[in-house]
Amino acid sequence: MLTLHFAPNSRAGRILWLLEELSLPYELNQMAFHPSDLKSEAHRARHPLGRVPVLDDGEVSLYESGAIVEYVLARHKNGGLKPEVNDPLFPEFLQWFHYCEGMVMPPVNTIVVQTLLLPPDRRDETALGQAQRLLTKALGPVNDALEGREYLIGDFSAADIMLGHACFMANRLGCVSDDMSALKAYVTRVSQRPAFKIAIETQ
Repeated sequence: MLTLHFAPNSRAGRILWLLEELSLPYELNQMAFHPSDLKSEAHRARHPLGRVPVLDDGEVSLYESGAIVEYVLARHKNGGLKPEVNDPLFPEFLQWFHYCEGMVMPPVNTIVVQTLLLPPDRRDETALGQAQRLLTKALGPVNDALEGREYLIGDFSAADIMLGHACFMANRLGCVSDDMSALKAYVTRVSQRPAFKIAIETQ
């Protein structure tokens, strides 16, 4: 049985979404997004930095959301939610799968810290402005790629679980401008998927 160690408003939502999309059985260890849970001795034994997600699969335990997605697809749903290696779409799938953490999430992280996590007297408006500009630039190519497409490579894939979740978060932070119409419509589409609703409502 798969066990997902989960806290709300985190990258763990991606993994819950994935498990629901694949209809895989799992147990959920739902924790508070608070040091009392995440920095506890029990959870630090799972993740040395006290973060989520962590996935247990028998004797296997791993963290990093992208690694977990790849692991689940390879071990539990071979051929599901990603193109075959010799498929012409496979390189583009890889690009968008990794674009999430490489380009979109770094400025999102800064925006969350500067607007939500830090007390007002410690916030840095310069750092916030820079992150907002970087995020707008990073989302531009995603909007362009979605022109005429429902999902990033056409059909729904694990790239949408990675990057779609990040785009949803960026939109919730008010960082997807109205002129990015393809991206706005995409965020609406992913947020209406039944598995996504389960994952986010859990949060």
